[in-house]
Amino acid sequence: MRRKLALLAGLLPLWLSAASRDLRIYWIDAEGGAATLIVTPAGESLLVDTANRTADDRDAQRIMTAVREAGLQQIDILLTTHFHGDHIGAMPALAKLIPIRRYMDHGESVEIARPNVAAAYKAYVELSAGKRTILKAGDRIPLKGVEVVTVISNGEPITKALKGGGAKNPGCAAFEAHGPERDPDNDMSVGFRLKFGKFRFLDLGDLTWNYEQKLVCPQNLIGKVDVYQTTHHGLDRSNSPQLVWAIAPKVAVMNNGPRKGGPASVFETLRKSPGLVDIWQGHLAMGTSKETNTAEAMIANLGPTAECKGHLLTLTVTPEGKYTMTNGRTGFSQQYESR
Repeated sequence: MRRKLALLAGLLPLWLSAASRDLRIYWIDAEGGAATLIVTPAGESLLVDTANRTADDRDAQRIMTAVREAGLQQIDILLTTHFHGDHIGAMPALAKLIPIRRYMDHGESVEIARPNVAAAYKAYVELSAGKRTILKAGDRIPLKGVEVVTVISNGEPITKALKGGGAKNPGCAAFEAHGPERDPDNDMSVGFRLKFGKFRFLDLGDLTWNYEQKLVCPQNLIGKVDVYQTTHHGLDRSNSPQLVWAIAPKVAVMNNGPRKGGPASVFETLRKSPGLVDIWQGHLAMGTSKETNTAEAMIANLGPTAECKGHLLTLTVTPEGKYTMTNGRTGFSQQYESR
């Protein structure tokens, strides 16, 4: 028995070393809010947005579930894509539960005239004092073992194509602009591309239809990606064919809620995207037919808010470029290969 224990003790550091070589991404079900936790192979953490403020601190607690699963003692960087309540609401509660070392964002909200936005932004400014960085397009987010590039911030995109980008986008000829955005801080969203070896991941916050085009028309400045977090919770105010078909993801992850995101038109755009293999959802889109939603095995949460358990979707990426999506509700996994 002692020999077995000694053998296990000797193997444990090897197992931990192997696990630490992987990139991990956790999608927290904020039921229409946004919170995505990224943990690098070096163990550093980037939390993108902090979801909704609720009386019971539901979303802060759900973020902490992912934090504990990842084995973190702090959040190294909190990136707030923009200052709407479903992206920043749980931040004060979360800051009481775990240390946050650095804060990053696009700069002052353009909706300060709205009292609820002004209050949330004021709380953010106070909490981030002395630890805040305002990102510009082209800035690198400093995390060991991965390359994270800001592709758009405060309405301004990168001016040069990333490696792998630069191709002319033929779909731009058919682009039809939407009317002005009713919530203009969405247009200011920080968007970034993460690269780990051959693997590429894109998150554009709530960037809207007209502003997406700055990244892909007339040239696709981003190139193709492996995993795309659908923009703006999978709403049709974003996710234009010009963007989605240009970046051509293998896997799309929709951080929608039971009644927010996931209209049939967005599913259609995703499914027509060249090379798409699977769509994963944080939640069943209950306003859309079950047949239009993805396969149930790839949906983390199925019920209405009152019954929702907040199961995670998790992505693990190896240095060799293989990546695995896992549904926390069922344990169902699917493996893919980076381009």
